[in-house]
Amino acid sequence: MAKRDFYEVLGVSREASDEEIKKAYRQLARKLHPDVNKDDPKAEDKFKEVNEAYEILSDSQKRAAYDRFGHAGVDPSQGMGGGAAGAGGFGGFGGGFEGFGDIFDMFFGGGGGGGMGGGRRRTGPQRGADVRMEMNISLEDAAAGVKKHLEVPLTEICDTCHGNGAKPGTPIRTCSTCGGTGQVKVSQNTLFGQFVNVRTCEKCGGEGKTAETPCTDCNGRGVVRNRKRIEVNVPSGISHGSGLRIQGAGEAGLNGGGTGDLIVVVKIRPHKVFKREGDDLYRDLSISFTQAALGTKLTVDTLDGQAELNVPEGTQSETVLKLKGQGVPHLGGRGRGDLFVRVQITTPSQLTAEQRDLLRELAKSFGEEPPEEGGFFSKVKNALGK
Repeated sequence: MAKRDFYEVLGVSREASDEEIKKAYRQLARKLHPDVNKDDPKAEDKFKEVNEAYEILSDSQKRAAYDRFGHAGVDPSQGMGGGAAGAGGFGGFGGGFEGFGDIFDMFFGGGGGGGMGGGRRRTGPQRGADVRMEMNISLEDAAAGVKKHLEVPLTEICDTCHGNGAKPGTPIRTCSTCGGTGQVKVSQNTLFGQFVNVRTCEKCGGEGKTAETPCTDCNGRGVVRNRKRIEVNVPSGISHGSGLRIQGAGEAGLNGGGTGDLIVVVKIRPHKVFKREGDDLYRDLSISFTQAALGTKLTVDTLDGQAELNVPEGTQSETVLKLKGQGVPHLGGRGRGDLFVRVQITTPSQLTAEQRDLLRELAKSFGEEPPEEGGFFSKVKNALGK
């Protein structure tokens, strides 16, 4: 399963400050701790995920590597960042067990070790990370289809230094820490003896070279954060929560690798009249009791305009009438859903004297005994001569 974006895990933006990252981590750590969620079998995994994200984003060097290369920059299993993620098992809890994870790597073939034979860096092309964003649209747009534009924050190769991190015209030197290999050896004394692990050099990020004078536009990181305007084609009939993948609109790749994708999750705003279930629509319609009793034809609003609704004679309140083909178009196919209209009969709150007389006559024709004019209080007034 692909790892989630670390910023998404902590619920912060990529521009979040160190203090904002720390605050988000503390809140999540308290909320997701396994001791607090003993009934959740996934609690430990969630807690590890939060700890791993914080371990990377709270370290300026690891965060820079992550911003530049994504998970490949900090995950030893992907060959770019040894010893940074701390998610192999115990490292994410911050309890000083990093060496224990390295020992497991050496004995059981883990990707981050290299203590037995020396790990190797991946220097080939690496694909950029995918970017996930949400987009809110109306029900009308979801039914008809629409083109929208999103302002997407992306990490892109710096145009000034073209990704090498050096100020134009200044030299790039061999890294003094790793001697140009991109790797450093770390000796560890354990219960099993001394072991040597090969890890990615933190100073150069595994590149083997460092800029003598950092680029002023990207501060030597080789990448910059920009907002890119991207057009999104929303197809007719799309459902709430559906994802649209736009290829090549994500983060920039590394060493000539392909660009990641933009995944747009569509959210449809609630409508004031219609409720959607699948491709069918539902709405309420108020009619008078005479229209319900005698039957009538009414013009009702639909998503596409107006349509004629036939109300049969003797319709009861809460009756549901169907307008075929007036719902939402089927996604990627022909036809569309239906519109269901729930009839609600309203009773007039004010009547003229003539209307009251007519209703009394109607009640008598049904064999009912209508109330006398004015009722009890009217009789009292007449008896008192008022």
